[in-house]
Amino acid sequence: MSGAPIVRVAAKGEGATADGRYVALSAPGDVLEADGTLTWGPDHVEPPCRHFPACGGCQLQHLSEAALLAYVGDRVIGAALGQNLDPGTPEPTHLSPPRTRRRATLHAQAIGRRVVLGFREQGSHKIVDLRECHVIAPELLALVAPLRGLLESWGDRKLAVDIELSLADQGVTVGLFGLTADNLARTEALLDFAREHRLARLTLDTGYGPETTWEPDPATITLGGTAVALPPGAFLQATADGEAALVAAAREWLAEAPTVADLFAGLGTFAFALAGPQTKVLAVEAARDTHLACQAAARMHGRPVHALHRDLFRNPLRPEELNRFGAVLLDPPRAGAREQVEQIAASTVARVVYISCNPASWARDAATLVEAGYRLAGLKAVGQFRWSTHVELASLFVRD
Repeated sequence: MSGAPIVRVAAKGEGATADGRYVALSAPGDVLEADGTLTWGPDHVEPPCRHFPACGGCQLQHLSEAALLAYVGDRVIGAALGQNLDPGTPEPTHLSPPRTRRRATLHAQAIGRRVVLGFREQGSHKIVDLRECHVIAPELLALVAPLRGLLESWGDRKLAVDIELSLADQGVTVGLFGLTADNLARTEALLDFAREHRLARLTLDTGYGPETTWEPDPATITLGGTAVALPPGAFLQATADGEAALVAAAREWLAEAPTVADLFAGLGTFAFALAGPQTKVLAVEAARDTHLACQAAARMHGRPVHALHRDLFRNPLRPEELNRFGAVLLDPPRAGAREQVEQIAASTVARVVYISCNPASWARDAATLVEAGYRLAGLKAVGQFRWSTHVELASLFVRD
């Protein structure tokens, strides 16, 4: 009996044969032999990281660059076809290079006198003690060993801490969740650490929200040429190049729009990129700290962005409000934006750009727009989370 070739990579990262068998850590072109062994094909490569495949940060390091690009693009096309949408000819897929992710959440736990610190294993609470990483930016990786040492100095056998790292304009921001500085020596140790490693900010959260321990200058992130305050925990696109790819698509598709409603606007990633002499933007966001940061930056820098604090899940913009705009851009959370999309579908807005981090929820919302008379006129897959099954996209819908 001859072997069965792996013909594609499924959504969760397993290779699949034509007859529906799934094989972990296989690549298109591999062959599943009759005895259950796997013969590698030309798109199966040696993973670059010693922690693969245990580490939950990556699922696809065994794929060649070509196979990884194909996987990202196929995820988006497959989602469209699953809702009977015509994807047309998609834009070229963008894939972020290694070592460019500018935000990450790591976990730390005491094991005896030691502290292990890294990502969790796949489907487990066990932590991979990170010694190398080919995904996160070098500035973030450089803090892993020092943070491990700092936490070991606590001498807490029950220590369990979550660590949020982000790369701001001023350097790295560090958020520690579950760590208490309950005496002067520990507070001084944190301040010494922040000073020695030139952190942009250090916050502690013991369950009542982040409290700033160190921030020499207000932490900012530059969006569309505008420096915006970066509140602790605020959303950033995972990589600067991925953000640039999504922004470039939105700019191209909305170049002629005099007014744009940017829904789920966050800090203003798209609002500040689109705003200009010919374009005014309404940036709508529910998270208060994020909304206020966007509003303050627009006022300080004189940008034509009006920030509106509003929960679009409970109170979506209605058709009569949407009809005032030449175009709408939305970038909702992973669950999609069913309520808001239904209102857009009932409006007369001629052009809609939908940014998504979940092809499945995007496709469901896209079907609602198409049923209401929109046409899917542009589609671009973006793989910001390199070697991960997490895929993002930009899309354009127009009324002919």
